[in-house]
Amino acid sequence: MASLTSAGAWVLIFSLGVVGSQNISARIGEPLVLNCKGAPRKPPQQLEWKLNTGRTEAWKVLSPEGDSWESVARVLPNGSLLLPAVGIQDEGTFRCRATNRHGKEIKSNYRLRVYQIPEKPEIIDPASELIAGIPNKVGTCLSEGGYPAGTLSWHLDGKSLVPDGKGVSVREETRRHPDTGLFTIQSELTVTPVRGGPLNPTFSCSLSLGPRSPGRRALHTAPIQPSVWEPEPLEEVRLIVEPEGGAVAPGGAVTLTCEAPAQPPPQIHWLKDGSPLATAPRSVLFLPEVGAQDQGIYSCVATDQSHGSRESPGVSVSIIGSMGGPGLGLLALVLGVLGGLVTAVLLVGILLWKRKQRLHREERKVPESPEEEEERAELHQSEEQETAESHAGGP
Repeated sequence: MASLTSAGAWVLIFSLGVVGSQNISARIGEPLVLNCKGAPRKPPQQLEWKLNTGRTEAWKVLSPEGDSWESVARVLPNGSLLLPAVGIQDEGTFRCRATNRHGKEIKSNYRLRVYQIPEKPEIIDPASELIAGIPNKVGTCLSEGGYPAGTLSWHLDGKSLVPDGKGVSVREETRRHPDTGLFTIQSELTVTPVRGGPLNPTFSCSLSLGPRSPGRRALHTAPIQPSVWEPEPLEEVRLIVEPEGGAVAPGGAVTLTCEAPAQPPPQIHWLKDGSPLATAPRSVLFLPEVGAQDQGIYSCVATDQSHGSRESPGVSVSIIGSMGGPGLGLLALVLGVLGGLVTAVLLVGILLWKRKQRLHREERKVPESPEEEEERAELHQSEEQETAESHAGGP
C-alpha cells in the first residue's frame, strides 16, 4: 500500500519502511548535507550511500571509511552525506540504505537540482528617441551568471509585451560559459509606436527565475522612458554658403550649411562635382583654407527613413582671380575658341589680299600691242615739241 503526493513532496511507502524520494534545490558553491533516514546516530552503522550524477557514468557507491571522493562527497560519522561545495555536476540522484538497531531497513532517495541567482538584469544600449510609424530598437535586456537560464520578459507601462511579429518583435540569445556552466541571456526589443500614441512610454524588463530558486521572485531592470517623435516630411533642402557667392581669396574660409527641416532630423551627406565626399554625416561643411583643389560645385543630400533622399541645388566655391574655377574656366575656353577663329579669318584675309596684289602686278607686266606703242611714241614726240617751242618764245 502506498500514498503518493504531488511532485516535490515526500513519498511515504509505509509497507517497505522507506522514507524516500525528495526533490531538493541547493545553491551553487554552498555546502549541502543529506540525512540518511533510519541510520543510528552513533557507530556501528550499517548503511550505504549511492549516487548517480553528472560526475559519474553509473551508480557510484561511497564507503563510510572514505575514499578519493571525499573532496566531492563524504559520509559523516552520523551517517549523513556532506557535499562541501555543490556544483552543476552534482545534479542527480542520491540514495541511502540503512539498517537500524532493530534490523529494519530504511531507504532515503533525493533528487538534487542546483541553482545560481544571476546579477540583476539591465537594459543596455537604450533608445532615447523613437519614431512613430516605423520599427525602432528599444534596447537589449541582459542577464549574466544565472543557472538555470531563466526567462526574460518585456513590459510597456507595466503591462507585458507579447511579440506579434508586427508592432512588437523580440530577438533572444542564450550563451553558456564554457568553464562555469552559467548562462548569459539577452533579449532585444523592437517596437513600432503608433501615431498619436503616448509620447513618453515606459519600458522595463524582468528575469523570471526557475522553480529551484527560493522565493521565485522576478528580478526587474530599471525602467527607461524614450520620447516618441511624429515624423515630419522632408519637403525642401537648401544650401547656404558663406561668404555669399562662395568666392574667396586664396587661403580663405568657406562655410556650407545644409538646411533640411524634418522630424526626426535627416542624415546629411555632401557631394562635390556630383561625387560623394569622404566626410562624416553632418549639416555643416567647413573649408578652412580654400585652394585650387577645393574649387567646384557643392551640394548636400538629406536622407530620412520615411521619405528617402533629397538633394539641394548646387553652389559654386571658387578663388577670386583664379582661372581655375568652373565659371572662369569655361569663359577662358570660349574666348580661346573665338580668338582662334578670328586669327584664322585674319590669316585668310591676308592671304587673299596678297594674292590680289600679285595678280595686279602681273597684269601690268603684259606687253602692249604695236598700235599702242606707235600711238604712245607720237604722243611723247608731240609733248617734246611743245616743250621746245615754249623755251624758244621766251625773253
